[in-house]
Amino acid sequence: MANVALIGASGNVGTRLLQELSARGHRVTAIARHPEKVSPLTGVNAQFGDINDATAMAELLKGHDAVVSSVGFLNSNAKDLVDLVRQSGVKRYLVVGGAGSLLLGSGERVIDQPDFPQEYRAEATAGAEFLDEIQKVSDLDWTFISPSALFIPGERTGQFRLGKDQLLVNENGSSISYEDFAIALVDELEQPAHIKQRFTVGY
Repeated sequence: MANVALIGASGNVGTRLLQELSARGHRVTAIARHPEKVSPLTGVNAQFGDINDATAMAELLKGHDAVVSSVGFLNSNAKDLVDLVRQSGVKRYLVVGGAGSLLLGSGERVIDQPDFPQEYRAEATAGAEFLDEIQKVSDLDWTFISPSALFIPGERTGQFRLGKDQLLVNENGSSISYEDFAIALVDELEQPAHIKQRFTVGY
């Protein structure tokens, strides 16, 4: 059982991560700008937190075994978040990543394809920049977890594949549910296999 600080606990992915962590018996400080929206689950303590208030956030993160970041890349800054975790003294840091920086068979990034949806480009670009930044970090045990191209609500099946930097694709395309992504992230938390690495999850 771990004591986990989850930033962005009331979002689409954060909600599923919170459910998975609680179901597995972990204690979670669920941090959100609107803590009243956090699901009341076993072992969950909802707290207000604003990543723009570095001093208060670092204090909130102190004493945890791990920090999980599930916040939009356009609403955050890699250097600032890394500094927050450093200031807190927590060494283990897991980031809900993006798919745009994953590679195709050609070696090109997903985000660099001409048919990449324009409405997602800014967020995906910020996610790729976050990955570039965190890959320079040597003093934290970080892991950046990229979903597949289609990242949506779905079922918790427990049936998925892990990859490294290549986009995972099957006969139905490239996808993963929030629910199965949450399983993969909590698996990594419980049994670290990708310290200072990015990996991806897909069907």
